[in-house]
Amino acid sequence: MDKSPSPSTPKGNESRSPGRLAWNRFKRDRTGVISAYIVIFFFVIALAAPLIAKLYGKDPYTTYASQRPELLNAFSYPAGPNGGMSGEFWFGIEPQLGRDVFSFLLYAIRTSLGIALAATLLTVMLGVIIGVTAGYLGGKTDYLVGRVIDILLSFPSTLFFIAFMPVVYGLFVAPDEEIPTWLRATGLIIVLAAFGWASIARLLRGQVLGLREREFVEAAKVTGASPRRIVFKELLPNLWTPIIIQSTLMLPAFVTIEAGLAFLGVGMIDPTPDWGVMIQRGAMFYTEDITFMLFPGLSMVIFVLAFNLLGDSVRDALDPKSKR
Repeated sequence: MDKSPSPSTPKGNESRSPGRLAWNRFKRDRTGVISAYIVIFFFVIALAAPLIAKLYGKDPYTTYASQRPELLNAFSYPAGPNGGMSGEFWFGIEPQLGRDVFSFLLYAIRTSLGIALAATLLTVMLGVIIGVTAGYLGGKTDYLVGRVIDILLSFPSTLFFIAFMPVVYGLFVAPDEEIPTWLRATGLIIVLAAFGWASIARLLRGQVLGLREREFVEAAKVTGASPRRIVFKELLPNLWTPIIIQSTLMLPAFVTIEAGLAFLGVGMIDPTPDWGVMIQRGAMFYTEDITFMLFPGLSMVIFVLAFNLLGDSVRDALDPKSKR
């Protein structure tokens, strides 16, 4: 007698569940797996930056050249080869100030990824709430939200980021006062989320407009289920795929935007460690010494590329029909 587990058993259901199938597809994607390891590596570096810097014995704020003038030459460039790289300063030292590049990069990764991750979570939360609400309620609410989304998506986002950052800072700090670092970070997160939720909200709104007419939603209404239960029990489980896909594509975009704003001087500024700050400083010296610009630029490119490839792999795993 055949005693193999039938499809109705929990084990059979688990092996055929959409999540398990997506995970199996993802594991077979070598590019996605490698990208996931790279992304995890960067987040571990960000979380462990203070510990690594402590073990390394340097910090990103000390100007070591002021303590040891021999580290810089007469033109304020690192006296040693390759930007002053040595067993003491693994990635060299910064021209003019003589700060340690390795520890500065550790904290720059921590700052940039922290801001981008917080902005992504807030953006997704706003997009899900607004998009699902508009799609489920329909009528005037849907029309009004749709017009707001159209307006936001028509804005040249980079120009508005540059224009709105001083406005946000001005709400809390007088023009003649120095803007604290926490306010710069909070302002960046708020502005990125305020202009970023529209795309995911429009996507989810369209999804919900199609789902709310399906039989399982109508059946839930007939049984007297509350709108809250319908949204959380019936609609959201069918929206996790687009939410996850959009999140994986949004975070690397926010990393580059945050770095770009720092480069332009309207985001994080020196001496706060940040990818954009390092690239901005490196751009001042790259014709004479490219080392200081090389490490932040290369690390950011690797992270953004890996996360974009990871996003593509996640999309293909969750929605095989999207493969080209």
